[in-house]
Amino acid sequence: MTANEPLGPYRVIAAADPAGPVPAAGQFFMLSAGERWGGGEGGRPFLPRAFSMLRREGDELRFMLEDVGPGTNRLATLEPGDGLLVVGPLGAGFTPGDTRRALLVGGGVGVPPLCCLQDELLAHRVETTALVGFRSATHAAAATLLRDPRVATDDGSIGHHGLVTELLERELDGAGGSERTVFACGPPAMLEAVRRLCVERALPAQLALESGMACGFGACFGCVVSLRAGGYVRLCVDGPVLDAHVLAEVPAH
Repeated sequence: MTANEPLGPYRVIAAADPAGPVPAAGQFFMLSAGERWGGGEGGRPFLPRAFSMLRREGDELRFMLEDVGPGTNRLATLEPGDGLLVVGPLGAGFTPGDTRRALLVGGGVGVPPLCCLQDELLAHRVETTALVGFRSATHAAAATLLRDPRVATDDGSIGHHGLVTELLERELDGAGGSERTVFACGPPAMLEAVRRLCVERALPAQLALESGMACGFGACFGCVVSLRAGGYVRLCVDGPVLDAHVLAEVPAH
Protein backbone atom coordinates (compact mmCIF):
# COMPACT_ATOMS: atom_id res chain seq x y z
CA MET A 1 0.00 0.00 0.00
CA THR A 2 1.41 3.39 -1.01
CA ALA A 3 -1.54 5.73 -0.36
CA ASN A 4 -4.97 5.87 1.27
CA GLU A 5 -6.84 9.13 0.71
CA PRO A 6 -10.41 10.25 1.49
CA LEU A 7 -12.78 11.28 -1.30
CA GLY A 8 -16.09 12.19 0.27
CA PRO A 9 -17.34 8.94 1.87
CA TYR A 10 -15.00 6.89 -0.32
CA ARG A 11 -11.33 5.98 -0.06
CA VAL A 12 -8.83 5.99 -2.90
CA ILE A 13 -6.06 3.51 -2.24
CA ALA A 14 -2.90 2.89 -4.25
CA ALA A 15 -0.50 -0.02 -4.55
CA ALA A 16 2.94 -0.23 -6.15
CA ASP A 17 2.98 -2.59 -9.14
CA PRO A 18 6.14 -1.78 -11.13
CA ALA A 19 6.41 -5.16 -12.87
CA GLY A 20 2.73 -5.85 -13.56
CA PRO A 21 1.09 -5.76 -17.01
CA VAL A 22 -0.77 -2.62 -18.06
CA PRO A 23 -4.49 -3.27 -17.46
CA ALA A 24 -7.28 -2.26 -19.82
CA ALA A 25 -10.11 -0.02 -18.66
CA GLY A 26 -12.82 -2.20 -17.12
CA GLN A 27 -10.54 -5.01 -15.99
CA PHE A 28 -10.46 -5.79 -12.28
CA PHE A 29 -8.15 -6.94 -9.50
CA MET A 30 -8.71 -9.11 -6.44
CA LEU A 31 -7.52 -7.24 -3.34
CA SER A 32 -6.86 -8.43 0.19
CA ALA A 33 -4.91 -7.14 3.16
CA GLY A 34 -1.56 -8.76 3.81
CA GLU A 35 -2.32 -9.07 7.53
CA ARG A 36 -5.46 -9.46 9.68
CA TRP A 37 -7.53 -10.48 6.67
CA GLY A 38 -10.19 -12.41 8.56
CA GLY A 39 -12.86 -12.47 11.22
CA GLY A 40 -10.69 -12.04 14.29
CA GLU A 41 -8.82 -14.60 16.36
CA GLY A 42 -9.69 -18.04 15.03
CA GLY A 43 -12.23 -16.49 12.64
CA ARG A 44 -12.81 -17.42 9.04
CA PRO A 45 -10.59 -15.60 6.51
CA PHE A 46 -12.30 -13.08 4.27
CA LEU A 47 -12.51 -13.72 0.54
CA PRO A 48 -10.54 -11.27 -1.65
CA ARG A 49 -12.61 -8.35 -2.90
CA ALA A 50 -12.93 -7.52 -6.61
CA PHE A 51 -12.28 -3.90 -7.63
CA SER A 52 -12.11 -2.31 -11.06
CA MET A 53 -9.00 -0.23 -11.58
CA LEU A 54 -9.46 3.51 -11.23
CA ARG A 55 -6.21 4.52 -12.91
CA ARG A 56 -2.64 3.43 -13.35
CA GLU A 57 -0.30 6.32 -12.54
CA GLY A 58 3.32 5.50 -13.16
CA ASP A 59 4.06 2.30 -11.25
CA GLU A 60 0.96 2.64 -9.05
CA LEU A 61 -2.48 1.10 -9.37
CA ARG A 62 -5.31 3.15 -7.87
CA PHE A 63 -8.70 1.91 -6.67
CA MET A 64 -11.77 3.52 -5.09
CA LEU A 65 -13.81 1.79 -2.40
CA GLU A 66 -16.54 2.46 0.11
CA ASP A 67 -16.43 1.10 3.66
CA VAL A 68 -19.63 -0.98 3.72
CA GLY A 69 -18.62 -4.24 5.42
CA PRO A 70 -15.81 -6.04 7.24
CA GLY A 71 -13.70 -6.66 4.12
CA THR A 72 -13.90 -3.13 2.73
CA ASN A 73 -13.45 -1.76 6.25
CA ARG A 74 -10.13 -3.57 6.57
CA LEU A 75 -8.98 -2.25 3.21
CA ALA A 76 -10.16 1.26 4.12
CA THR A 77 -8.07 1.26 7.30
CA LEU A 78 -4.79 0.20 5.67
CA GLU A 79 -1.96 2.70 5.90
CA PRO A 80 0.96 3.41 3.56
CA GLY A 81 3.52 0.69 4.09
CA ASP A 82 0.95 -1.97 5.00
CA GLY A 83 0.81 -5.09 2.84
CA LEU A 84 -1.84 -5.20 0.12
CA LEU A 85 -2.15 -8.36 -1.98
CA VAL A 86 -3.09 -7.56 -5.59
CA VAL A 87 -4.03 -10.24 -8.14
CA GLY A 88 -4.75 -9.14 -11.71
CA PRO A 89 -5.53 -7.70 -14.13
CA LEU A 90 -8.42 -10.10 -14.64
CA GLY A 91 -11.41 -10.34 -16.94
CA ALA A 92 -12.38 -8.57 -20.15
CA GLY A 93 -12.48 -4.77 -20.21
CA PHE A 94 -14.08 -2.18 -22.47
CA THR A 95 -13.38 -2.36 -26.21
CA PRO A 96 -14.00 1.12 -27.67
CA GLY A 97 -12.95 0.13 -31.21
CA ASP A 98 -13.50 3.00 -33.64
CA THR A 99 -15.87 4.88 -31.31
CA ARG A 100 -15.88 8.60 -32.01
CA ARG A 101 -18.58 9.83 -29.59
CA ALA A 102 -18.73 8.07 -26.24
CA LEU A 103 -21.34 8.37 -23.49
CA LEU A 104 -19.96 7.29 -20.10
CA VAL A 105 -22.67 6.48 -17.54
CA GLY A 106 -21.80 5.67 -13.95
CA GLY A 107 -23.26 5.36 -10.50
CA GLY A 108 -21.55 5.37 -7.10
CA VAL A 109 -18.60 2.99 -6.86
CA GLY A 110 -19.13 2.19 -10.55
CA VAL A 111 -17.31 5.38 -11.52
CA PRO A 112 -13.67 4.10 -11.41
CA PRO A 113 -13.51 2.06 -14.65
CA LEU A 114 -15.10 4.97 -16.52
CA CYS A 115 -12.28 7.25 -15.34
CA CYS A 116 -9.69 4.93 -16.82
CA LEU A 117 -11.74 4.62 -20.01
CA GLN A 118 -12.15 8.37 -20.35
CA ASP A 119 -8.39 8.83 -20.03
CA GLU A 120 -7.84 6.37 -22.89
CA LEU A 121 -10.52 7.89 -25.10
CA LEU A 122 -9.34 11.46 -24.61
CA ALA A 123 -5.78 10.39 -25.41
CA HIS A 124 -7.13 9.19 -28.77
CA ARG A 125 -9.14 12.41 -29.28
CA VAL A 126 -12.50 10.72 -28.82
CA GLU A 127 -15.33 13.02 -27.71
CA THR A 128 -16.68 11.92 -24.31
CA THR A 129 -19.73 12.92 -22.29
CA ALA A 130 -19.78 11.70 -18.68
CA LEU A 131 -23.06 11.27 -16.79
CA VAL A 132 -22.80 10.12 -13.16
CA GLY A 133 -25.31 9.56 -10.38
CA PHE A 134 -24.92 9.51 -6.59
CA ARG A 135 -26.99 9.46 -3.43
CA SER A 136 -25.99 12.97 -2.36
CA ALA A 137 -23.58 15.86 -2.88
CA THR A 138 -21.22 14.22 -0.39
CA HIS A 139 -21.00 11.07 -2.50
CA ALA A 140 -20.75 13.16 -5.66
CA ALA A 141 -17.20 14.09 -4.60
CA ALA A 142 -16.22 11.09 -6.74
CA ALA A 143 -17.41 12.96 -9.84
CA THR A 144 -14.22 15.04 -9.63
CA LEU A 145 -12.32 11.99 -10.88
CA LEU A 146 -13.87 12.56 -14.33
CA ARG A 147 -13.47 15.42 -16.77
CA ASP A 148 -16.53 17.73 -17.12
CA PRO A 149 -19.12 15.32 -15.66
CA ARG A 150 -22.86 15.99 -15.48
CA VAL A 151 -24.15 14.91 -12.08
CA ALA A 152 -27.47 13.59 -10.81
CA THR A 153 -28.27 13.00 -7.13
CA ASP A 154 -31.11 11.12 -5.49
CA ASP A 155 -31.78 13.94 -3.01
CA GLY A 156 -31.20 16.85 -5.42
CA SER A 157 -28.40 18.30 -3.27
CA ILE A 158 -26.30 18.87 -6.39
CA GLY A 159 -26.95 18.64 -10.12
CA HIS A 160 -30.06 16.96 -11.54
CA HIS A 161 -32.59 15.85 -8.93
CA GLY A 162 -33.27 12.29 -10.00
CA LEU A 163 -31.66 9.34 -11.70
CA VAL A 164 -28.61 9.42 -13.94
CA THR A 165 -30.58 7.35 -16.47
CA GLU A 166 -32.93 10.31 -16.86
CA LEU A 167 -29.94 12.34 -18.04
CA LEU A 168 -29.01 9.48 -20.35
CA GLU A 169 -32.48 9.31 -21.89
CA ARG A 170 -32.42 13.03 -22.64
CA GLU A 171 -28.99 12.71 -24.20
CA LEU A 172 -29.99 9.77 -26.38
CA ASP A 173 -33.17 11.49 -27.56
CA GLY A 174 -31.34 14.74 -28.35
CA ALA A 175 -29.45 15.76 -31.45
CA GLY A 176 -26.76 13.23 -32.34
CA GLY A 177 -27.94 10.72 -29.75
CA SER A 178 -28.16 7.95 -32.32
CA GLU A 179 -24.45 8.33 -33.08
CA ARG A 180 -23.28 7.53 -29.56
CA THR A 181 -21.74 4.44 -28.01
CA VAL A 182 -22.62 3.93 -24.35
CA PHE A 183 -20.21 2.59 -21.73
CA ALA A 184 -21.65 2.08 -18.26
CA CYS A 185 -20.84 0.79 -14.78
CA GLY A 186 -22.90 1.02 -11.63
CA PRO A 187 -25.53 -0.73 -9.52
CA PRO A 188 -27.65 -3.42 -11.20
CA ALA A 189 -30.87 -1.38 -11.38
CA MET A 190 -29.03 1.44 -13.15
CA LEU A 191 -27.35 -0.94 -15.59
CA GLU A 192 -30.65 -2.65 -16.39
CA ALA A 193 -32.20 0.74 -17.17
CA VAL A 194 -29.22 1.58 -19.40
CA ARG A 195 -29.53 -1.79 -21.14
CA ARG A 196 -33.22 -1.27 -21.88
CA LEU A 197 -32.72 2.26 -23.18
CA CYS A 198 -29.96 1.17 -25.54
CA VAL A 199 -31.66 -2.03 -26.74
CA GLU A 200 -34.86 -0.09 -27.51
CA ARG A 201 -32.85 2.35 -29.65
CA ALA A 202 -30.53 -0.29 -31.17
CA LEU A 203 -27.54 1.63 -29.82
CA PRO A 204 -24.20 -0.05 -29.08
CA ALA A 205 -23.57 -0.31 -25.35
CA GLN A 206 -21.03 -2.04 -23.13
CA LEU A 207 -21.87 -2.66 -19.48
CA ALA A 208 -19.39 -3.42 -16.70
CA LEU A 209 -21.38 -5.61 -14.32
CA GLU A 210 -20.77 -5.99 -10.61
CA SER A 211 -20.81 -9.35 -8.85
CA GLY A 212 -19.52 -10.95 -5.71
CA MET A 213 -16.56 -13.09 -6.74
CA ALA A 214 -14.86 -15.79 -4.72
CA CYS A 215 -11.93 -16.53 -7.02
CA GLY A 216 -11.72 -14.24 -10.07
CA PHE A 217 -10.56 -17.12 -12.29
CA GLY A 218 -13.81 -18.83 -13.30
CA ALA A 219 -13.48 -21.80 -10.93
CA CYS A 220 -16.36 -21.17 -8.52
CA PHE A 221 -19.17 -20.24 -10.97
CA GLY A 222 -20.47 -17.73 -8.43
CA CYS A 223 -20.76 -14.82 -10.87
CA VAL A 224 -22.75 -16.27 -13.78
CA VAL A 225 -25.32 -14.22 -15.72
CA SER A 226 -27.83 -15.42 -18.30
CA LEU A 227 -27.75 -14.52 -22.00
CA ARG A 228 -30.61 -13.53 -24.24
CA ALA A 229 -29.85 -16.42 -26.61
CA GLY A 230 -29.69 -18.91 -23.75
CA GLY A 231 -26.86 -20.19 -21.62
CA TYR A 232 -24.62 -18.38 -19.18
CA VAL A 233 -21.28 -16.62 -18.96
CA ARG A 234 -18.97 -16.06 -16.01
CA LEU A 235 -18.33 -12.37 -15.32
CA CYS A 236 -14.81 -12.96 -14.02
CA VAL A 237 -13.54 -14.47 -17.28
CA ASP A 238 -16.11 -13.51 -19.97
CA GLY A 239 -16.77 -10.09 -18.42
CA PRO A 240 -17.14 -8.05 -16.33
CA VAL A 241 -17.77 -5.94 -19.45
CA LEU A 242 -20.46 -7.41 -21.69
CA ASP A 243 -22.36 -6.14 -24.72
CA ALA A 244 -25.79 -4.95 -23.55
CA HIS A 245 -27.50 -6.68 -26.47
CA VAL A 246 -26.37 -10.20 -25.48
CA LEU A 247 -27.87 -9.97 -21.99
CA ALA A 248 -31.35 -11.17 -21.09
CA GLU A 249 -31.24 -8.71 -18.20
CA VAL A 250 -28.84 -7.31 -15.65
CA PRO A 251 -29.42 -9.46 -12.55
CA ALA A 252 -29.75 -7.98 -9.09
CA HIS A 253 -27.06 -9.00 -6.60
